[in-house]
Amino acid sequence: MSAARRTALVRAPGPRLADGLVSFAARRPVDVGLARRQHDAYTAALRAAGWTVRAVPPADACPDAVFVEDALVVCGDVAVLGRAAAPSRAGEAAGADRAARDLGLRVERIEPPGTLDGGDVLQTDRAVYVGLSTRTNEDGICQLARLLGGRPVVPVRVTGALHLKSAVTALPDGSLIGLPDAVDATALPYLRVAPDPAGAHLVVLGPDHVLLAASAPRTAARLAADGLRVTTVDISEFEALDGCVTCLSVLVP
Repeated sequence: MSAARRTALVRAPGPRLADGLVSFAARRPVDVGLARRQHDAYTAALRAAGWTVRAVPPADACPDAVFVEDALVVCGDVAVLGRAAAPSRAGEAAGADRAARDLGLRVERIEPPGTLDGGDVLQTDRAVYVGLSTRTNEDGICQLARLLGGRPVVPVRVTGALHLKSAVTALPDGSLIGLPDAVDATALPYLRVAPDPAGAHLVVLGPDHVLLAASAPRTAARLAADGLRVTTVDISEFEALDGCVTCLSVLVP
């Protein structure tokens, strides 16, 4: 994977961020100024790891638009535009569409009655695991499976988290780490239990490099002891809106 070709799509926090949806976190005030500084630090971590950061056009009328992962799933040269179950997020797709086309990707989309958030899509070498959640329905999963051209797609029921990738992500070697009580773990291969709830979601920045939230110190220490390079970032203002490190970018290798 050439560093020159590795692109990270991000979307800056909008002025209405504090009005974002909350389903699992306890609602509290969100400091938008602090969130913007945290987002700057997040994008700086991506750049430091060799990713070229490109901004997705803003969608300031949509409070949750900063969680750009939900709008777009990239697999090879195909970009699938999700379809939000939450009406307040419908306006996020246009900017994601433009960003994908600017990268030369072939754009497909989830059509009604399907719904799909990218946060429910976990891609590994073995299969694509897709969360059946309050944000992604069976029709959306079936459409995604057709659009991905034969890659094995495995539905995973999500019961204790907003999205599948809020509860399970993949390490650089392809093994899974997460919270088995939050999903139907019988649909997954071996799942390593994360020492912290926030340790269930990480971003793979390179073959031996991962990005974690600062709120997962035990997970960071465990992975570092295993020989991984671990970068941590404070995303407290996004965590207040059920966000995590995976939500804030779409990595396009």
